[in-house]
Amino acid sequence: MRHASGVVEVTAGGYRMTVAADGTSATVTGAAGGHPVTLQLPGALDRVGARDETLSATAPELDAGGPYPVVTVTRRSTAWRAAGTRIRCTPRGPELGWWVAGEGRLDEVTVLGTRAAFGGRGGGVRPSGHAWRTLFSPNPGPPRRLLRGAGESAVIGACGDARPGRGHWFFTPAPLCLALTEQPFPDDADPGTAAAPAGWWTLGVGAPVAELTFTQVEYLPGDHGFRLRLAYEGHTAVAGRFETPAVLVSPGHPDPYRGLVAHRAWLDEHGWAAAPGTRTGESTAPAWWSEPMFCGWGAQLARAAELGRPGPELSSRAEYDAHLAHLERHGLVPGTVVIDDKWQRAYGSWEPDPDRWPDLRGWIADRHARGQRVLLWWRAWATESVPPRLCVRTPDGVPVALDPSHPEARQRLADTIRRMLAPDGLDADGLKIDFTADTPTGHSLVRHGPAWGIALLYDQLAAIHGAAKGAKREALVVTHTPHPAFADVTDMIRLNDMLRLDDPEPDAPIVPQMRYRAAVARAGCPHTPIDTDDWCAPDREQWRAYGVVKTTLGVPALYVSSRLDRTGEPLLERDYAALREQWAAWRAASGLPPRPTPGR
Repeated sequence: MRHASGVVEVTAGGYRMTVAADGTSATVTGAAGGHPVTLQLPGALDRVGARDETLSATAPELDAGGPYPVVTVTRRSTAWRAAGTRIRCTPRGPELGWWVAGEGRLDEVTVLGTRAAFGGRGGGVRPSGHAWRTLFSPNPGPPRRLLRGAGESAVIGACGDARPGRGHWFFTPAPLCLALTEQPFPDDADPGTAAAPAGWWTLGVGAPVAELTFTQVEYLPGDHGFRLRLAYEGHTAVAGRFETPAVLVSPGHPDPYRGLVAHRAWLDEHGWAAAPGTRTGESTAPAWWSEPMFCGWGAQLARAAELGRPGPELSSRAEYDAHLAHLERHGLVPGTVVIDDKWQRAYGSWEPDPDRWPDLRGWIADRHARGQRVLLWWRAWATESVPPRLCVRTPDGVPVALDPSHPEARQRLADTIRRMLAPDGLDADGLKIDFTADTPTGHSLVRHGPAWGIALLYDQLAAIHGAAKGAKREALVVTHTPHPAFADVTDMIRLNDMLRLDDPEPDAPIVPQMRYRAAVARAGCPHTPIDTDDWCAPDREQWRAYGVVKTTLGVPALYVSSRLDRTGEPLLERDYAALREQWAAWRAASGLPPRPTPGR
């Protein structure tokens, strides 16, 4: 209702929202009680060369005639001809969107915060206000930290690496949804059991994937405040009217994981989430996708430590034959073998290295004759051997990443994937996609088409996935992209590396971390199988502990054959016996036939 004072009040579902008469803020109170959250409404959509400051805002207008009440506020902007905020009062929570009219290229976009230039007191950056104590991010960080204080920052997006402050690369992208609560929890608390009296709030970002043209969403905390910032980096043009992705502020979730499930349901309601097989017309996973897999990366690094050579040089026919023969002697026959970095002559090429992998096609045929499938590791964004004009480049013309917005680059990528998987090519059975976090980022970079950020990564994976299915209908494409919109360009979600090799807490327990990642993957892509990964275990005891729970999380993966690469500890007969038992139990539970055990 609209009060005589100009205040607008809406009660919907599990919350009450009160919009101030001056149109600058809205206070939301959850049905479970607790401290209200005060949302700053104007936003700040900077364009290249112009900061967006709000000079004034209008009183809120209420439209109660549709399926949900809608509140709108307009404002005067220093960067745009017109601007405003629209709030749909849905049962899930207020769903906010920001719009501007004018011309320019978007730089940084701040929502749930504003830059005020009203005159008098209160000028400058105004964040939204809260009393939250604990923050949950679905983007994995250090192994010990499953939760963090609400006064810390968080990033979810498509880029990152192991450098300081950039370690948000394990899931690229994770669901664009954060969860927060007033209840304090220790960093290592299990998010699945972190119940709070007033529940958890979620902040979810959603739009069609083609409109996610930013590289990342940042949660920027302040003094009992926060705002979200979307990094468009000058690559999204506005010519007329632009609307941001929607942000849903949703209270009352029992725990963060169920908040993520609700976030995916919200995306699905809008048509912003995908389902497996949407693009190919098939939604049933072939049985062989569930076979236990051996990936040679950890074994390569263990041998590299022995020989004093780089790990990629140990991706070879001779090495893999030795690893697989060793496992067979211990009664272990993986149904799927992943040939890891670097089997090919150049990262951007399908051609095997002739010295390390002579007759790779013949080797794959031999594995097929043994009833095994073979996946090839593929480095996303690779520029090696790719003509620079088909790449995202620096202003100096230096290639940074393959440019999937260039039609010739897409065709080259599709042809490469076909040569890897087609029966008249190498005849491999699928791909392990790595390094999606190398998504290009930077204002000065040059590319061919309009896509950028998360949308550009999606376009690359769509080209890869489409080419893979065109070459072989049952091809398996494994990624670490559990964002719900990516479910139609991936067939399996890999939980990714257990830890960073330079992690300050290398002895942190990894089992809770991997359980957390699996819960995020299930919430974001509930119908997509999970690859449990196996690298890099801090030590043998933790590797053993993870082996015990792997089959409760997804398809069991093994990355070592005789010893751990990090510590050099050997696998003992008890370890091989445990693996045999785990794989047999998994196969039985998955309806797979038992494998013969040569050598036993």
